[in-house]
Amino acid sequence: MDATPRPPVLAGLRRTYEGEPLLESDVASDPIAQFTVWFQEALDAGLPEPNAMVLATASAGGRPSARTVLLKGYDERGFVFYTNYESRKGRDLAENARASLLFPWHPIRRQVRVEGAVYRISHEESAEYFNSRPYGSRIGAWASRQSAVVRSREELDARYEELAARWPENPPVPDFWGGYRVVPVEIEFWQGQLDRMHDRLRYRRMRPGWALERLAP
Repeated sequence: MDATPRPPVLAGLRRTYEGEPLLESDVASDPIAQFTVWFQEALDAGLPEPNAMVLATASAGGRPSARTVLLKGYDERGFVFYTNYESRKGRDLAENARASLLFPWHPIRRQVRVEGAVYRISHEESAEYFNSRPYGSRIGAWASRQSAVVRSREELDARYEELAARWPENPPVPDFWGGYRVVPVEIEFWQGQLDRMHDRLRYRRMRPGWALERLAP
């Protein structure tokens, strides 16, 4: 008897989107200001981890990869996240310093997509954030050579305990860890609507300022 589970039927798996129209006349002239409005509304709606975002990178050869990371700051300069420089995303960014971000705020029928160039932030800025993290997270940053193969969970836990014993408080900032800033060239705001006639407004960086365009859904 074949015990292989059959994939579910997906053709009928859908939901209806209905939201307030997203009109050019109703949005800010600056996309960072508009992002602030939407981010606050995501917070007010009680979304879990509204700062969770999908980060997509690609190697020099064009091999893509994506994962969820946390936004840890943003302003007119761009969007900041932190990671191990030697992780797969770190290696991708060393080869191809461009990335895309996606904020999937499905419960409020919204998405925000960001594309741009990526730069490491200063050591001082990374250190300030690192030292604000819980102690366990700081030791974890040392213990995990992110994306490297490990032989077992036990090996990973032993490494953590060894480093916790070495630094019972105030571990230093790892030289292989820090922040990146995605400097946007495009930011798109997506609002779900009936019959898949979604609203998509894209800000495209110009010199100076931003151009606002409507995209077909």
